[in-house]
Amino acid sequence: MKREIIITSDGSTTIHLPEWNEQYHSKHGAIQEAYHVFIKSGLALFHKDEISVLEIGFGTGLNCFITFLESNKTINYVGVEAYPVVKEEVSKLNYVTELNVEDRQEVFKEIHEISWEEKHEIAQDFYLTKRQQFFKDIEDIDTFDLIYFDAFGAEHQPDLWTEDIFKIMFKAIKKGGVLVTYSAKGSVRRAMQAVGFIVERLPGPPGKREMLRAKKE
Repeated sequence: MKREIIITSDGSTTIHLPEWNEQYHSKHGAIQEAYHVFIKSGLALFHKDEISVLEIGFGTGLNCFITFLESNKTINYVGVEAYPVVKEEVSKLNYVTELNVEDRQEVFKEIHEISWEEKHEIAQDFYLTKRQQFFKDIEDIDTFDLIYFDAFGAEHQPDLWTEDIFKIMFKAIKKGGVLVTYSAKGSVRRAMQAVGFIVERLPGPPGKREMLRAKKE
């Protein structure tokens, strides 16, 4: 499927899939969406010294990079991606300059260049494992404090937003853990609730009225 780099409303880039008219991040602002959905509504909830994060849809590495920038704790980060972005695409992403963190350029570069299926120390207290696999093949049990669920929209890949997938997420997350996603679809909320999550609607990022946050109690 053809992929092209576009500029979103906040000046940051994302990857656009013309065939689906779908983006890796919100066209209303890739960076704004990442901060609102995953940092403000997810990472900021945790105050212990060490947490484990699972990202469903590693994609451009933006959510991982911002988590690194905003973290004041030890992070064990696992990013799952079936179809990794290629080096040429990474070179066109402008997150380092848009975030005004030129001194962290090497970290963003390393996020994409490290080998898959191995745990790497990207920087002090930040560990990254990239796994190339389909979401349905995740087998972790009671492993993660926080899940960033950033799959493509249900209108294009409905099989990624089913009870079967959220059952896998529920098993993978620890008791007291949280899953956050940009989606606010009623069918998604009901699928989460059906497998045991307690789900709340929150104000969405620019361009979206609402988003969802789910907790395993």
